[in-house]
Amino acid sequence: MAAYKKDQGRMVRMAVFWTVAVLLFYGCSSLRQTLSAYFDGLKAPLFEALPKLPVLGVMLTGALVISLVAFAVALYFAHRWLEKPKYADLLIETESELRKVTWPTGQEVFNSSLVVVVCVVLLMAFLAGADWFLARLVNPVLF
Repeated sequence: MAAYKKDQGRMVRMAVFWTVAVLLFYGCSSLRQTLSAYFDGLKAPLFEALPKLPVLGVMLTGALVISLVAFAVALYFAHRWLEKPKYADLLIETESELRKVTWPTGQEVFNSSLVVVVCVVLLMAFLAGADWFLARLVNPVLF
């Protein structure tokens, strides 16, 4: 199957694919732990002669095989999904729009962050003072 508009939107497509891959990996590793916890038959190694995989150092269990198959199938379908013209065109347009953005310099980011931090601290001080003042005003009336 040929890739749809292969050279366009390559960076965004890669970013989306690897983000989905990381999320799928997390889900499949959670699936492996859940299968091992609930099904005792999936905890035991499949081959007694090979208790652990040589490089990875994990036991080859039924839960691991099921989660690896689920991961591979999900990655395949994620790749196919990203190659559909509707989604590929969206990602291509997203990358072209991101290339038009004027990104701030490091100094501009620092200055903007400093303004936000100072405003938050001033607002926090004002709210704490108002809370203290209102508590002093209302406490004698209530108690």
